[in-house]
Amino acid sequence: MWRAKTRGTLCIFGACSTSLFYHSSHQHVLSSTPACHTQSMAGPIRQQIDLDSLAKYIDSNVPEIKTPLDVKQFGYGQSNPTYLLTDSHKNKYVMRKKPPGKLLSKTAHQVDREYRIIKALQPTDVPVPKAICLCEDSNIIGTSFYIMSFLNGRIFADPSIPNVSPTERTEMWKSAVTTLAKFHTVKPSSVNMSDFGRPNNFYNRQLKTFATLSIAQAETKDIETGEPVGKIPHYDDMVKFFGNPQTQPTDRGTFVHGDYKIDNMVFHPTKPHVIGVLDWEMATIGHPLSDVVNLTAPWVHTGIRSLRANDAFKAGVTPGLPTREKVLEWYHAVVDWEFSKQEVIWGDAFGLYRGAVICQGIAARYAVRQASSANAKEFGAQAGPFGEMAWKAVQDCQRQGEKDGNVKTKL
Repeated sequence: MWRAKTRGTLCIFGACSTSLFYHSSHQHVLSSTPACHTQSMAGPIRQQIDLDSLAKYIDSNVPEIKTPLDVKQFGYGQSNPTYLLTDSHKNKYVMRKKPPGKLLSKTAHQVDREYRIIKALQPTDVPVPKAICLCEDSNIIGTSFYIMSFLNGRIFADPSIPNVSPTERTEMWKSAVTTLAKFHTVKPSSVNMSDFGRPNNFYNRQLKTFATLSIAQAETKDIETGEPVGKIPHYDDMVKFFGNPQTQPTDRGTFVHGDYKIDNMVFHPTKPHVIGVLDWEMATIGHPLSDVVNLTAPWVHTGIRSLRANDAFKAGVTPGLPTREKVLEWYHAVVDWEFSKQEVIWGDAFGLYRGAVICQGIAARYAVRQASSANAKEFGAQAGPFGEMAWKAVQDCQRQGEKDGNVKTKL
């Protein structure tokens, strides 16, 4: 099952990057309640599809699903249109399809990759929806699509998981962390997925991508004022630091989700554990630290004053919310490696730098009046705070290296 929320993908001058605003000032639009049950999130079809053609395809290829179908669409502008299918036996399924028209990015909207990773994880203990079918024939409903099982459970837009008991909050976070750790221990070769991505130099590839983006974004001029967006604070020094092999974490290659966070998982309707991980379009083989940093970003973002949404993660504010140190302890208890304190700080710094580039991209889109969000100007203005926070983390990483006797971390 996939659930609908404000989609975390921002197309920045043709390249897509996962949004950081789930962890920051993005409004929670899932529901007026802190947790949204998945079924209630579907409504009228907004992006029309050929329902007769879909039914014929299902009749011929998917005997598990019994037509006729009742079809609704999940909401809030996710990158891949997503539909709730209810068959004649009242069984529910979810269909994800590529958007219509010419796509800005060749690497986004890859529903075939989503289907492939979900199907590959079926025999593992990583909770995912059941993969039903993949159709790459665009003649059926206009673009390729896949169908998976529907998961009825709770989705929390707020990572502090409000309106549950402190004990439940602790257990739900522990389940989220151990689920990630179990996922990282699945060897791609064990599920015939060795070709799903390159197992090394993940951060170098990321750095190259974001550097190319940032240069173009910085030079973008406002169509009214003529003023360029400008560089991220300390940009050159940060790129130099991140690109230095002597400063980087020990290279590792595992499955990575690419957008692992609390609102990308379904929790049991009444019990404090994860029953499904969703939104796999960014999945690849990469460095597991990137997923850990993404999941624990709310603790880091409390240091950015303009991101008041993360006050719940300040020490002692939310009963039952684990410390970041406890989260790392839970993670390390499952995997066969351990990130040093210096490596975690390096990962934080890179994550904040990445956030700055994403914000800069929003600012660039606003400058040419291509940003669709009403809050684009506000979000774009966060590039400076994220850049300053990233630079502070770089300096913290250097100090930690000196403390540990690893003087090679100096610029």
